Amino acid sequence: MDFSILRNLISRYCAGEEYWVDNRTVYIGHKEPPLGADAYIPQRYPDNRIVSSKYTLWNFIPKNLFEQFRRIANFYFLLIFLVQLIIDTPTSPITSGLPLFFVITVTAIKQGYEDWLRHKADCSINECPVDVVKEGTVVRTQSHKLRVGDVVMAREDETFPCDLILLSSSRDDGTCYVTTTSLDGESSHKTYYAVPDTMVFKTEQEVDSLHATIECEQPQPDLYKPLGAENLLLRGATLKNTEHIYAVAIYTGMDTKMTLNYQSKSQKRSAVEKSMNAFLIVYLCILISKAVINTVLKYAWQWSADHDQPWYNHRTEIDRERHVIRAFTDFLAFMVLFNYIIPVSMYVTVEMQKFLGSYFIAWDKDMYDDELGEGAQVNTSDLNEELGQVEYVFTDKTGTLTENNMEFIECCVDGLVYIPHAICNGQILSAASNRESVCLSVRVCVCVCVCLTVCVSQEHEELFFRALCLCHTVQVKEEETVDSIKRGIHQGKPTSFYISSSPDEVALVEGMKRFELLHVLNFDSVRRRMSVIVKSREYLLFCKGADSSIFPRVVSGKMGQVRARVEQNALEGLRTLCVAYRSLSLAEYEEACHQLSEAKLALQDREQRLAQAYDLIERDFTLLGATAVEDRLQEKAADTIESLHKAGMKVWVLTGDKMETAAATCYASKLFRRSTQILELTKKRTEEQSLHDVLFDLSRTVLRQRSLSRYAAHSHQCIFLEICRNCSAVLCCRMAPLQKAQVGLIKASKEHPITLAIGDGANDVSMILEAHVGIGIMGKEGRQAARNSDYAIPKFKHLKKMLLVHGHIYYIRIAELVQYFFYKNVCFIFPQFLYQFFCGFSQQPLYDTAYLTLYNISFTSLPILLYSLIEKHISIETLKSDPTLYRDVAKNSLLRWPVFLYWTCLGLFDACIFFFGAYFLFDNTTFSSNGQMFGNWTFGTLVFTVLVFTVTLKLALDTHHWTWINHFVIWGSLLFYVIFSLLWGGIIWPFLNYQRMYYVFMQMLSSGPAWLGIILLIMVSLLPDVVKKVLCRTLWPTATHLAQVGPQLDHSSGNTTAPIDPVLTNTVNCPLLSSDITTSCHRLAECPASCDSSAEFQIDP
Repeated sequence: MDFSILRNLISRYCAGEEYWVDNRTVYIGHKEPPLGADAYIPQRYPDNRIVSSKYTLWNFIPKNLFEQFRRIANFYFLLIFLVQLIIDTPTSPITSGLPLFFVITVTAIKQGYEDWLRHKADCSINECPVDVVKEGTVVRTQSHKLRVGDVVMAREDETFPCDLILLSSSRDDGTCYVTTTSLDGESSHKTYYAVPDTMVFKTEQEVDSLHATIECEQPQPDLYKPLGAENLLLRGATLKNTEHIYAVAIYTGMDTKMTLNYQSKSQKRSAVEKSMNAFLIVYLCILISKAVINTVLKYAWQWSADHDQPWYNHRTEIDRERHVIRAFTDFLAFMVLFNYIIPVSMYVTVEMQKFLGSYFIAWDKDMYDDELGEGAQVNTSDLNEELGQVEYVFTDKTGTLTENNMEFIECCVDGLVYIPHAICNGQILSAASNRESVCLSVRVCVCVCVCLTVCVSQEHEELFFRALCLCHTVQVKEEETVDSIKRGIHQGKPTSFYISSSPDEVALVEGMKRFELLHVLNFDSVRRRMSVIVKSREYLLFCKGADSSIFPRVVSGKMGQVRARVEQNALEGLRTLCVAYRSLSLAEYEEACHQLSEAKLALQDREQRLAQAYDLIERDFTLLGATAVEDRLQEKAADTIESLHKAGMKVWVLTGDKMETAAATCYASKLFRRSTQILELTKKRTEEQSLHDVLFDLSRTVLRQRSLSRYAAHSHQCIFLEICRNCSAVLCCRMAPLQKAQVGLIKASKEHPITLAIGDGANDVSMILEAHVGIGIMGKEGRQAARNSDYAIPKFKHLKKMLLVHGHIYYIRIAELVQYFFYKNVCFIFPQFLYQFFCGFSQQPLYDTAYLTLYNISFTSLPILLYSLIEKHISIETLKSDPTLYRDVAKNSLLRWPVFLYWTCLGLFDACIFFFGAYFLFDNTTFSSNGQMFGNWTFGTLVFTVLVFTVTLKLALDTHHWTWINHFVIWGSLLFYVIFSLLWGGIIWPFLNYQRMYYVFMQMLSSGPAWLGIILLIMVSLLPDVVKKVLCRTLWPTATHLAQVGPQLDHSSGNTTAPIDPVLTNTVNCPLLSSDITTSCHRLAECPASCDSSAEFQIDP
């Protein structure tokens, strides 16, 4: 939803339609225009205060309560609590109100603390110091006090407090250099230019004497308005390599473009949470069924002639006439009596488990990177268990699989290849003195390119290196800190290094002669090229860019030889750039200047007009040559991808590179194998053959022995999706950032697989936000991906432990937590249901009010919480060394309906043992030495005691990793129950109106048969689960069971896990996504075992 439209409508309504204008006039320095100029119309703008918090001191309670009671379980317990207050119910309102109050309070404290952190962050931003020019002097003020029209002085390494228009700079040419890491994730330096009319104002007095206005649009999310990208300094960007600048504020506070462009994260729900809600609905139906059955049976029993109420409790005529209302109130009373089957405390326990468990990821030393000085970060704790359910991994290539550290390899000039040799202090380090070389001068070290064949014409050679020297945005920097990493320090001493808007340029540029730089046509992802216009003896236009954007615009040059070399470099995994030039006459140059000036100053459709101007200028090129740089694979990237494959995950690589370069990287990272067949879907192939026929040919290859008739009526997209779903690896090339977000196609398929996206740059943010789990790499392209992700890791290799270890263990823990909560609540409430058959359906509770209230809060809560935090069913080393164990927990295997039914049936069985075992022990039996019979509260206490010990010992049987903390909590919780029962029944509490439990627990413990009955019932209750575990491990062991026994056992013996199928690799360029796609597929079970082929899909946008 576009909130800017809603904001504008509200502003129009509040201000009045007659006062609304589409443009705003900014008066620099708040100076009114001189007499005779346009009328001065003051406008009210928001201050520079930033608000990212959700609550205030006044609305926290009502707003937080509203949000919490939107959760079905909380709202349900609120209704039950109100029913207990309104009508006569068998239990006290405290039994429902106290657990609900505990859950609401804990959640409110957690959310309040998180919002307090947001308030604290807002205050630190709003109160940061800012220098403002007033009356010819620089005055320091706070950021939130800035107003539209204030002239701000920003110094080097300072962050811009609001959206500014650059007036002048300390540099003579009126330029400044800015990093936009917090905006688009790019840590490279960008060049901005002062307004030509104001760039001569160099001092505070001169700037303060300026009388001018700025006409601009009202706040819009577009980042490149109002005066063009080269003038607008956005809030959050940082000034670099410039002493100071003067700029005027045009958008402040919540009107800044960074705020308007903020894309809030959609609420991601894990598969476990969805299973919890489904199970909750089942138990709610069970609850309603119990209440209906008891209500019907109560009135059937009462209306029976032989079993009516006693004579002193006969119903009056009024009661007989109101039987419908009475039946409804009885139904509500039974709902209250059985409502504890809904585990409201489960939600707060799950929240605490996720919140506390996320710290183990952040504390993992194996995911700490010494180079960055940082470890893994958890931005959301709601998806810990989702890391153990990933089926598809979508990854970026550059900076994620590779290091994003470019090294110059070679260049090709007119088809002739040059390789570099290092020169330091004028000495050539390799024998090249007998060959003609071209020296590119640098401050410290210089690269020399030596011709491998014969010399080319001096003119083209010189023009080629001039293009490399001039067509760039490289600057020299002494020392700098980028994202807490110091650069430009060598052996403790500051040295020079290069900074640029592109890492390729740093690897290419070496130095230049002095030329007059006239215009820069900046690079963009649509054109995929950049150009400069320079003047020496003549006007020259130099251009460099991707081969797909340069070759169509070339009219002369040795295109065949250069294209062949480019393709060869791409096959070797090198990144290539093509270089071309064009001579401009004076008339052509003046026409180009006119077109660029008109486009840059346009207030409407500026982007389209600039694109048209660039298109007219960048044409009729002469091809000079091409360059090749290498981006090496990250450490252990291949091992990580191989482990993910063994774990059953399908890896897709989404990149903007050309298919040949990306495919070489995929082979190096073991995503593809040399022995596999390649299937291609390319634009060239779709031109030769219809898309429909191509897709069906591919589907026959990938989906052998499957009927293709069912796809006949489907769209091309469905067929293509079916092909890709049956592939274990896919490579998508030439993809734009928005195309990467189309991972939702896989999410929407009928299997609804869990997807994970990982990337390091701002162009990966949409993909990261779209996937079920988003992981950001703390790479060299800034931290935008890391900030917008659910988790952030330093290197791609850390993904292996994140998924195979943390994801696996967290899923095991929370699955046990959820199933255990439902199990222990069935054990808790089903005896209450059975008890109604023996008390005339009178709604008599079986347990005391204190037991009803504290069962889920105190007696059984801590052991399962600790289990869900520290349980390790398999050692970490085993999980890392055997990725196939990940398959045992895939597809939400521990929360499927059969497993849920087993836990529920186990709870019903145990509940029957508790109730009927105690019943038969009580039947015609005298427990006390004086012959006194035990009462109903003693019976309920006996059942409750067996219940608490059984469910706690059940958890102890499921525990594999024992520590002193486990012993303390498990045995301590049982001891706490005994001590509480002794105190609760052994002391007369003055604040209680009645004390029905007085001396009950001690009287029960004084009886030998009670002790024998408790021990016997506990053993009988635990026996079926023990037998089931023994049979499963003996007859049908899984890989997990075998790994728990020990590494000496052969995993293949008795293992029912399906063997890994042969690999089918496919590469396709698909017009449906307007991108190059390469896939690598696992052959399905019905495919012949001898089939080993692959396919490649490719499309140019």
